[in-house]
This record gives sequence, structure tokens and C-alpha cells, in this order.
Amino acid sequence: MNELLAILDHLNKGEMHRLSPAATNSVDSIRRNDEDRDGHRQNFALDADRILHSRAFSRYIDKTQVFCLVSNDHITHRIIHVQLVSRIARSIARFLYLNEDLVEAIALGHDIGHPPFGHDGETFLSEICIDHGLPPFQHNIQSVRFLDRLERKGKGWNLSLQTLDGILCHDGEVHSKHLKAAPLRSFAEFDKKLKAKEADPGIDLIPMTLEACVVRLADTVAYIGRDIEDAIVLGLIERQDIPRECTEILGNTNGNIVYTLVTDLIANSIVPEAGDFSFTDSAHIGFSDKVSEALLQLKQFNYENIYLNPKTKSYIPLIKNCYEKLFTSFLKHLKTDGKRFSQEVDLMTDMGETYRKSHSPEEMVRDFIAGMTDDFFLQQAANIGCTIPEKQ
Repeated sequence: MNELLAILDHLNKGEMHRLSPAATNSVDSIRRNDEDRDGHRQNFALDADRILHSRAFSRYIDKTQVFCLVSNDHITHRIIHVQLVSRIARSIARFLYLNEDLVEAIALGHDIGHPPFGHDGETFLSEICIDHGLPPFQHNIQSVRFLDRLERKGKGWNLSLQTLDGILCHDGEVHSKHLKAAPLRSFAEFDKKLKAKEADPGIDLIPMTLEACVVRLADTVAYIGRDIEDAIVLGLIERQDIPRECTEILGNTNGNIVYTLVTDLIANSIVPEAGDFSFTDSAHIGFSDKVSEALLQLKQFNYENIYLNPKTKSYIPLIKNCYEKLFTSFLKHLKTDGKRFSQEVDLMTDMGETYRKSHSPEEMVRDFIAGMTDDFFLQQAANIGCTIPEKQ
């Protein structure tokens, strides 16, 4: 063990010489609760391991990315997306002398709070939450909630401030030409930031680290071309439908699009090399004007022709009804009985005492439904008599 700790010390010291002065060193990790441990893993690597071993991470396997209820195993699920974000972000971080472990931890955890059936499910659950006096549901806040407060029966994983902030601020739907980090000093500041986002979902949160800025932009890089490939496979669009102005700059395949965007990010981001302290304050991650404009146009194309395509929305009325009926049924059970709904459905009643005493029945139902996989959601909806859609 002493040899491993000596290697850990060597790795930590090596970061100070190898990484950019604008990067986040592992020794600067801040945790909500101090830990007395003798482990040999660096702090952000430990965060990534904890996320990988979380129950919520296991449920990525059956969570919708964009397309659901499709009998095609090659269509992207959420688990593939987060791995793509992780890989792309690590590649960018390596060339910019940033901390790859922190990038990986943020990427792996960024979508853990997504409810069943992707962004449509998020919309339905948000509407229900508002109707029941809760703040609008936001998957990034729920991701933090799972990892910081709900996992391990309410103990959470005690992840670092830097990792949780990156997860909270990852919003890949917001178009950004470039991002500059806005540092935080404490969990008290982070909690205020989270509360502000909870009260006003329209706030554009700025990440506290350049590593989180990388993940936020890598999120877009990972999904924009991949969604096009999936849409072509499903017959929603044809390759020649992609705007020529976009293909001339970005390419017309996912591989070309990813390569172009990653290369442009690396070339146009301003991050000092190791040992260069001359312009640390101006460091930022971003695209060139030309590529940023093409990417924005491609996003608009995807929204109009893929995400809002009527062919992808035929299941919407049934899923929305299932959300409403499940929430009502679970809530009624908690308020009248309060015990386990069934052997499969605990409704968060097996959580620690602190959670049970500090959360209303509405919050417990929200947390339970948010953690469901698509198939489990449909199974429980069918159990209470809902008509459920079938895979096509």
C-alpha cells in the first residue's frame, strides 16, 4: 500500500507539471464531507468510479436518447451517448492539457437524472411537478440529486464539487460559441447556484472549470451527427436533406462531423500550455465563427426534421397518459398507505430516515419515476391499467 500511495503522490505532483495552469488539479478536489481514506486513486478518478458503480448508472442501459420504442438494437440509447461524450471530451481535454479524470466523471454522470422517454418524459414530469406544487423538473438537477442525495439510501456518493457542478451546468441544448469558467469556492455557493436554477430553469449556468466547459460542448458534438445517422436508418430523413451550408463546413457523416468539431474546438480554444501562466485569466473553450454558425444551423435542422418529426411523436399521447396515471396512483398509495407498493415498487420508502422525513410524498414519487427505465415504466403503467405503446 505504501508503494501505491507513493505513486499517487507522484501522479498528483505530475499534474502540476503536465497540465495547464488553467486546469483543475486532482488535489484541489472539494468534497461536501471530509473523508479519511488511504486509497490510491486520484480524486476525480474516484468520482468516475463511484458514478460507474451507482445504481442510477446501471439504468442508463434502458433510457431513451432520442428515439424510443424502436426494434433496432443499433439505434443510440442513453448509455451509448454518455460513453461517446466521455470519449470525445477526454480527447479534447488531452490536447488542451486539462484533467481527463474530471472530464470523464462529469461526462459519465451528466444524464443520470433523465426520466423515462428522454426529453418528452422530462416535459411530462415537469408539468406534473408544477401541478403538484413542486419546481419544474430538470434532468440536470435530478442528476445531482441522485448522485449527491439519493444513492446509497440517501447517503449519496460524496462526489467532488467540481464534478457535481459540471453535471449541473452541462446543458448541451444551449448553443455556445465559447465558454469561460466561472469559479466557485464552496458547496454553499454551489447549493445557491442549484437553487437559482431550480427556481428559474431559463438561467444559463456557467461551469466552474474548463473541464466542465469541455463536457458541455462535447455533449453537442456527441449527439448532433449521431442523431442524424439514427434518423437516416429509421427513414426520417435522407443524407441529401442535410443543408449544404452545413455539409460543406462540417461534413455529412457522423464521423466527419465529430472530427471537424473536435479539431475546431482544439484549434480555437484558448488554454495555456503547462508552465505558461501568461494568459490564464483569458482561457476559454470554443469554436471558430464559421464552425459555430454551421453547428447552430445543423441544430436547427435536427430540431425541425428529427426531434419534432411527427413520425417520432406518435407515442406521445400514450406516454403522457402513463406519466399522469402513474404519478396519481403512486401518490395516492403513499398518502393512504405509505408502505411498499409492490415487491418491485418501493416508492423511495426504503430510503434513510433523513430522506423520508425531509421529502413530501410528491417529491418521493418524482424521484422514483425519474429513476425508472423505459421498460420498467411501461411495465408499471400496464400494471395499473394504462394502454401502453408497443415497439415498432
